Amino acid sequence: MRTLRTPEERFADLPDFPYEPRHAEVGDGLRMAYVETGPADGQPVVLLHGEPTWSFLYRHVMPELAAAGLRAVAVDLIGFGRSDKPAETSDHTYARHVEWTRSLLYDALGLTGVTVVGQDWGGLIGLRLAAEHPERVARIVAANTGLPTGDIPMPELWHRFKDAVTNSPALDIARFVQSGCATELPLAVRDAYDAPFPDESYKTGPKAMPGLVPITPDDPAAPANRAAWQVLTSLDRPFLVAFSDGDPITGGMAPILTRSMAGAAGRAHPVIKGAGHFLQEDAGAELGRHIADFVTAT
Repeated sequence: MRTLRTPEERFADLPDFPYEPRHAEVGDGLRMAYVETGPADGQPVVLLHGEPTWSFLYRHVMPELAAAGLRAVAVDLIGFGRSDKPAETSDHTYARHVEWTRSLLYDALGLTGVTVVGQDWGGLIGLRLAAEHPERVARIVAANTGLPTGDIPMPELWHRFKDAVTNSPALDIARFVQSGCATELPLAVRDAYDAPFPDESYKTGPKAMPGLVPITPDDPAAPANRAAWQVLTSLDRPFLVAFSDGDPITGGMAPILTRSMAGAAGRAHPVIKGAGHFLQEDAGAELGRHIADFVTAT
């Protein structure tokens, strides 16, 4: 597998993101990056980002978790952030991304009693990890995400997004992040989202991910996602649905998760107002407080 590694100098002077990068090998010759804050012996809260962001997305969430005595671990998915970037589209599969992330969290870091927080693709991966390794998981937080099986059609807006990303000869990462926010991003923040990708050759991950979402019942990932639904709908782990009120792509999943997940029953689920798809950008501190309150209360 041919891979690219973003030079570290691209990450100089990131706003509000002082965390030292850490790395671990996760198989296939790949190095995966993460940052963390909070007490090393605190309950681990794993923060999984989506498309086309990286752990920088959680910079306003992490301090709230640390202040509550929790160990916040924000991961860079393979192909994103400081993690290695496979150069070919065919290198990226849903199953591989689940396995790479599993290897980091459970093999390299040895985490147990984990609260899994997933947004966008972070949820598609995190919910699978929770379902397939429930013995490692204490709680689950779903934030503007879902677990598609291909049995229900995706919204037309999502198809337009997929076509725009996969067919773009020059993918403007910062513009796509901005389009998913309700607030205006400062230039330094937009630059931080562009930082992992010095040129188009580094963007195979962001371009590949929309095509990995199961949109037909016979998709290769559909059986594993159906199996995950079966586990999660009966799993007794506390489950929090923390969606924004302004996400036209995943917003419809909030009531489905709330009524379907066993651990969500009888719980007050926050709706974060005035936030878009990337609610961590629009209301990161608020999201962080909801997660911290959920963890400490359960």
